[in-house]
Amino acid sequence: MAVTSSGTATVTLPTDEQILITREFDAPRNLVFRAWTTPELVRRWWHANRGDVTVVEIDLRVGGRWRYAMVTEDGFEVAFHGEYREIVPDERIVATEVYEGLPEGVPEEEAVTTATFAERDGRTTVTLLVQHTSKAHRDGHIDSGMEAGLQDALDLLEQVAISLG
Repeated sequence: MAVTSSGTATVTLPTDEQILITREFDAPRNLVFRAWTTPELVRRWWHANRGDVTVVEIDLRVGGRWRYAMVTEDGFEVAFHGEYREIVPDERIVATEVYEGLPEGVPEEEAVTTATFAERDGRTTVTLLVQHTSKAHRDGHIDSGMEAGLQDALDLLEQVAISLG
């Protein structure tokens, strides 16, 4: 398992069940938050240049559900869903996350992601703390190749947020 942090986001493993991702954006936090939570804007960055987004559903309220899906260039569907547990506009979102593509017989695992948005001098730092239920699930997440897609998606997110200014 390698965590290279070769892109602009920093990926660390603070505990056996956690992934911590930190990324600074050249945009104010209200625009980064808007790009993070508005379906038509999520469609512009979530694909990470790896396919076509087919579903972006966001019911941005505590207890509301979300679901994102895309089809990769080789025809593979990638989908995630979850439920919002806490929302502080422009500051914090806590939500569950479930990957829908596990093989038959492998139980789904619900991770909890806490996203915080902090602004300083017109720049925003987004911190994502992903809490898994076990080291095995955390390692599976890391070993899935998530970091490369994450780096590309966050680069696109920054472009979308800047375009809103």
